Order: sequence, then structure tokens, then C-alpha cells
Amino acid sequence: MDKNSAALYKKMQTEVESYQNLQKSCVKMVKQRALLEGQLNENKCVLDELNLLGPDNKVYKLFGPVLVKQELEDSRQNVGKRIEYISKELKSSTDTLENMEKDMLKHREAVAKYQQQWQVAAAMK
Repeated sequence: MDKNSAALYKKMQTEVESYQNLQKSCVKMVKQRALLEGQLNENKCVLDELNLLGPDNKVYKLFGPVLVKQELEDSRQNVGKRIEYISKELKSSTDTLENMEKDMLKHREAVAKYQQQWQVAAAMK
């Protein structure tokens, strides 16, 4: 392998490694996103249940092994804030995933370009 082919091969290997690292990060992000979606759905169900309750109903929150009485409106506000926070996290993870996918596409295109150049260089020998 001449110097030019070796340099192209090295560049291609670097791009492949970058692409693989992005894939691993992307898989982790997808898992995190799925977890957030589950939490969001769970909290929405809790809020729906809290909205069904009347002012005479009692609400308890679990603190460790103890149930503590909590005001209905406080519970609704807490769950609403949690939903808001989780929604922001979901949007952030969606944006991050989109950026990762764009980067992966760039690396994939670079790998294809280097492969083509490397094959041309190898064929010219």
C-alpha cells in the first residue's frame, strides 16, 4: 500500500470510528427518550386521575415508607410541573437525536467518499 492509499485508509478508519461512536450515543439517547416518554405518559395519567377528584377527596403522597396527606391542588401543581419538565427534556433529547443523525449522515458520506477514493487508488496500481 502506497502512502496515499494508507492515508486514505487511515482517514476512512477515523470516520468509521466516529460513526460507530455516534451510533452508540444515539442508542443511549433513544433509550433515555423512551424512558422519558414512559414517565410523561404516567404523569399525564396521574394528572387525569387527580382532575377526576373532587374537593372532598383526600390525596396522599408516598415519602419513603410513609403516606403523607397532601392538598389536592398542590398535587395537581406538582404533577403539572413534572409534566412540563419532562416535556422540555423530551424536546431537548429530540433535538440532540436530530443533530446526531445529521452528524452520522456526514460521517457516512465521508466514509463512502474515502472508500471510493481508496478503491480508485488501489485500482490504479
